[in-house]
Formats: sequence, structure tokens, C-alpha cells
Amino acid sequence: MNQAAENSDDRQPAYVQLRDALTSRIVSGEWMPDQALPSESRLADYYQVSIGTLRKAVDGLVDEALLERRQGAGTYVRTPSFDRTLFRFFQIRDARGECASIPSSHLLLRAVVRAPREARKALGTSDVIKIVRLRSLSDEPILFERIYIPRERFSGFETMPKEELGPLLYPIYFKAFGVLVKSATDDLSFGRANVETAKRLKIDRGEAIAVIHRTAFDVSGNALEWRVAHGSALRFNYRSEIR
Repeated sequence: MNQAAENSDDRQPAYVQLRDALTSRIVSGEWMPDQALPSESRLADYYQVSIGTLRKAVDGLVDEALLERRQGAGTYVRTPSFDRTLFRFFQIRDARGECASIPSSHLLLRAVVRAPREARKALGTSDVIKIVRLRSLSDEPILFERIYIPRERFSGFETMPKEELGPLLYPIYFKAFGVLVKSATDDLSFGRANVETAKRLKIDRGEAIAVIHRTAFDVSGNALEWRVAHGSALRFNYRSEIR
């Protein structure tokens, strides 16, 4: 394998070294989300490996959800779009009763703060940027979120122009900071709305709410975001298929 993979551990099998080399190029932003990789033959030639070794390395990254194969089109960097998956817990329909795509996002706060206990425990630091936002559909509040990200990795996020901040944060993390979200863990519980949550969601104080605590991780398994999202329990919907 050529010098492009010189940081790999030579004791590892060739496909593992190649997988690590490809991952480094994705994480560095050389290949952006939704961008096609060079052809298998070009990559195999560049790294001086067989097509079989190349495919085994790519298979590993597909399994890890960093890449995706598109029939007849090639292999692409997977777009980090699952930050919209919080909405799988709620009945979100538009005015016609059809499933909505992505609710709007109203930014309420961005500030450098000391992390609360749970965020500090998850992220391993007290120096964080706090993001507070309200997610709505047709002006009806759906989710009230508090989000914490390490200031060291996202320095400047708190001053980014609002027009650069869309409804989904994970693509922004990657494009602006080179931080790729690879996985997330959601912990679901229920509670009662306090004064602020009730006001934001336009429900009664003490009304039942669903509470989702999420920790998101990068490709190395490091926690890069901790958030807590609140939504009305009356809109909560959970479905599990067991086969």
C-alpha cells in the first residue's frame, strides 16, 4: 500500500489499513457527504491493492454507515441525515394529513456556557456551546430542544450567521467543522412539562411529555453532542416490528 496509508498499523490486514485510510479521507472532508468516491479500479490502483481487498474495505465502511452503494451509480459518502430521526417518535403530519419531511427550526439561544452535569458526563468537558431551539410544523411546536456541543471542536458555532444554520445540525457539523456524526444513542422516558417547556410547546404545565436524551458520536466513538428533546406525549407514537 502506498504512502497515502502510511499512518496505518502495518500489523493490520491490508483491507483494515485501507479502510482506515479511506475513513481518514472522509473525516478530513476530502470526500463530502453525498459525493461519489472514485471508481473501484482507480482506488485499487492508487492504493496498490487488489479489487477484492478494496471491496472488503468498502464493505466495512458500508456496514459502519459511512458509505452507501447506489445501484448503477457507484459508492457515495453517506449523508449524516439521521438527526431527523427524533421525529420517528411523534405523529408529524402536514395540513393534508401526509407525513412531513423536516419540521422548521427556530433558534432561541446560542451561547458558551458551563455544561450541566449530564452533558458534562456525556461529553467529558464543561466548556460547551449551548443551543436551544424549537422545532415546528405549520407553526405548531413539535419539539423543544437543548443541545450541548464541545466548544473545543465547534469553536465559532455560536457566532455563525443564522442564514447558514438550517433545520438539520449534523450536515453543518461536517461542512463547517469537519465533524462527522456516525452514530447516536437515544434514551426515552416520560415526564411532566415545567413552565418553560409548557410555554414553548403550547401545552399546559404538568401535561405529560416524552423526553429523549441523545448522545451522538463521531467515527472514532467520541461523544460530540448531548441533547435533550421534549415533545407532547399526546403526539407520541412508537412502533416496533418483531419478525
